[in-house]
Amino acid sequence: MKIVILTGAGVSAESGLGTFRDEDGLWTRYDLEDVATPQGFGRDPALVHDFYNARRQNCLSAAPNAAHDALAKLQKSKRHDVILVTQNVDDLHERAGSRAVIHMHGSLMRALCAGCGATWDAPPVMDHAAPCPNCTAPKTRPDIVWFGEIPYHMDQILHDLATCDLFVAIGTSGTVYPAAGFVDIAQDAGAKTLEINPEPTGGGFDTLRTGPASQAVPDWVETLI
Repeated sequence: MKIVILTGAGVSAESGLGTFRDEDGLWTRYDLEDVATPQGFGRDPALVHDFYNARRQNCLSAAPNAAHDALAKLQKSKRHDVILVTQNVDDLHERAGSRAVIHMHGSLMRALCAGCGATWDAPPVMDHAAPCPNCTAPKTRPDIVWFGEIPYHMDQILHDLATCDLFVAIGTSGTVYPAAGFVDIAQDAGAKTLEINPEPTGGGFDTLRTGPASQAVPDWVETLI
């Protein structure tokens, strides 16, 4: 069985990585227009780097939880063809042992040149004045998909959705496009669909499992392996 799994912020929340909706989280101290848009980066690259340096440090100090571990276990079992797509920019799936994770919104662990488009492994602390190792321009930015930019790997994701037997969304509200349309694409192709979230989102999935990701995901994985 080919399974496409989409994970969102709810999967990493139990590892201590906040979401947009956290009342006292890192996001509440910044305006999204300032730190999550190309325009904001153009106005104040130092502020943007300060924000993502803080997010990167939070990520490096976090550890994978039982949900990450269970998804890695499912991949390693080889009982199914598991395609793991994430909206998250952390590397907790990889540290849990998952491979070939598709980061549709980029990664905190990668750097991007806003000039020539080169990418490379990001240092723990990035400097807005650091030159690109490819073109030497001082246009280094986090390799993150910001508002107004096109998510990565969409051709591959859409192909996998159109050819899967089961689509599973875990820890994501599923209200922002293009991810909001994934369930419809999978269903139109004849796939079954499953939502795993603390509460239903009303996204039109065939089946729902509720509960914290660290409990609900391992429980679901055990039914498959």
